[in-house]
Amino acid sequence: MSESNTGIESSMQENRLFSPPAGFAEKAWISSREQYETMYRQSIDEPEVFWGNAANELHWFEKWTTVLDWKVPDARWFVGAKTNMAYNCLDHQIAQGRGNKTAILYEGEPLQSDGQPQLRHITFAQLRDDVGRFANGLKKLGVKKGDRVTIYLPMIPEAAVAMLACARIGASHSVIFGGFSSQAIVDRVADAKSTIIITADGGNRRGQVVPLKANVDEALKSTDLVRKVIILKHTGNAVGWTEGRDVAWSDVIAGQSTDCLAEPMDSEDPLFVLYTSGSTGKPKGIVHTTGGYMVGTYLTSKYVFDLHENDVYWCTADVGWITGHSYVVYGPLANGATTVMYEGAPNHPDFSRFWAMVERHKVSVFYTAPTAIRAFMKAGRELVDKHDLSSLRLLGSVGEPINPEAWMWYREVIGHDKCPIVDTWWQTETGMIMITPLAGVTPTKPGTATLPFFGVDAAIVDRDGTELGPNQGGLLVIRKPWPSMLRGIFNDPDRYVKQYWSDVPGVYFTGDGARRDGDGYFWIMGRVDDVINVSGHRLGTAEIESALVSHDSVAEAAVVGMPHEMKGQGIAAFVVLKTGKLPSEELKKALMGVVTKSIGALARPDQIRFTETLPKTRSGKIMRRLLKEVASGNEIKGDTTTLEDFSVLAKLKEKDEG
Repeated sequence: MSESNTGIESSMQENRLFSPPAGFAEKAWISSREQYETMYRQSIDEPEVFWGNAANELHWFEKWTTVLDWKVPDARWFVGAKTNMAYNCLDHQIAQGRGNKTAILYEGEPLQSDGQPQLRHITFAQLRDDVGRFANGLKKLGVKKGDRVTIYLPMIPEAAVAMLACARIGASHSVIFGGFSSQAIVDRVADAKSTIIITADGGNRRGQVVPLKANVDEALKSTDLVRKVIILKHTGNAVGWTEGRDVAWSDVIAGQSTDCLAEPMDSEDPLFVLYTSGSTGKPKGIVHTTGGYMVGTYLTSKYVFDLHENDVYWCTADVGWITGHSYVVYGPLANGATTVMYEGAPNHPDFSRFWAMVERHKVSVFYTAPTAIRAFMKAGRELVDKHDLSSLRLLGSVGEPINPEAWMWYREVIGHDKCPIVDTWWQTETGMIMITPLAGVTPTKPGTATLPFFGVDAAIVDRDGTELGPNQGGLLVIRKPWPSMLRGIFNDPDRYVKQYWSDVPGVYFTGDGARRDGDGYFWIMGRVDDVINVSGHRLGTAEIESALVSHDSVAEAAVVGMPHEMKGQGIAAFVVLKTGKLPSEELKKALMGVVTKSIGALARPDQIRFTETLPKTRSGKIMRRLLKEVASGNEIKGDTTTLEDFSVLAKLKEKDEG
């Protein structure tokens, strides 16, 4: 295929196939491949019937007149209906007898003097009361339906309370990850025109206090939009105070009633704005609305994680990301599930922390990112093996394509070869999981997200929109609307159309390259922007990275393009070794051989650099833009506010060219 048609060459083969565990389907919501096929066919052929039935499992103040009104690129779902997300997460659950069930099981990062963690068990009834008090407090401060409220909190229950309180009174929340800098706050507050910020004195991260209130104070030197800052006392560190602007969380809720009427929201009223942390350019405020997002996150949580009444469910994402919105707070609570929240880092005090928590809380469903899995691999399985993980029955992966060797380690070491893995593909923009196995019925292959979820019409096409055949790399698009799809970019409708609906006529372009194998399974090959053009051949970075990580010595790898006099672009590989493994010229040669054998000589790296760590955002995504600049010998430019550890860049620059 010609370069102009964006063909992406795919040579990596993965033939290992794992059937669902015996007996899993018997208790699962989706219990057979035939059931999946029947439901999927209805969801595509009769979406109004399928999604109408799903929506009927939730509470509506007023029912819809039409399930879907669709005119590319604008969708309206459950037209004319009125509902409230907080009501469905709280009151609706209490009405079904779950008032005394734990809604949020929280563990703080710092250990107490006795070596035990701080724990909180918050029932659905308690959570409703907490939300009611805070929602009434917000109204007293003048917050009303249609306002945007900025939330900048640690990963603590009060973050969920603040989100649900906004949803209850009809204000859109804009959550900013608690690790972002003051400049990130300025950009997002200015774009959202937010006049209220909810924050804390600080947050706990790797044994240190993140100065959240100080970051807010610094940000507000650059904007006069904000009239009130609500501060939760959490870590107890000293903070500055601006009289007339700053108000304590405790004062906001003092004397407030627990009863707060849930605002009947039109299905298409905004629920939240969430800003993507792009590596360059102005942050995009992704807008999600109430009804469709609620139905999409509810149904995916129910079926993908196979949530049942006795499950203890833990998604390790922060609420500052879409995964935290959809699969820590809204989706699980709308299913009446117990959701675990953990404030700190996975390696505090060491990399056994997650597994100690799984054992302590009898976690049954565990959902984390490939970057975390690779970090656990590097740390060694002995930190895992000392804990009892027998409560686990289902594992999930989210955030980026998972390489096959990490998938196998996850299955064998964490899941003890008995837990199905749901490797999920979706985006901030999609709101809900789009491509995923269903644990009881989908045979899985390491490294593939497998098949589309209900209502998702995914395809691999060229630039003209022509669908490609098996194992032809191309553009991943979605051809039909789905309930939780973004409704636009806040204050920028032209950018919405240009970014998502212009590359391929008439369909949503995800920005990802992918292929579909002979079984119809989708293999995500990375962002199209990350494709490397070597001597006229377009290669996806994900496959080269997977080949490198398949070597026993490698914990993690990132591959980028760099200028090459002969080939146009060469391949630079940054490699993190497992603990105890040492860099050497022999290892470089071995790694080049692995890539040549797995993919072909064309994909052989021109440069391999060993590094202790990779530059990542605080959500764990590798910042390949920075690696490209390092590999090319250029100065680091553009936005680095989302970088987790700035010392990584200096260390990378010190490395020999290799």
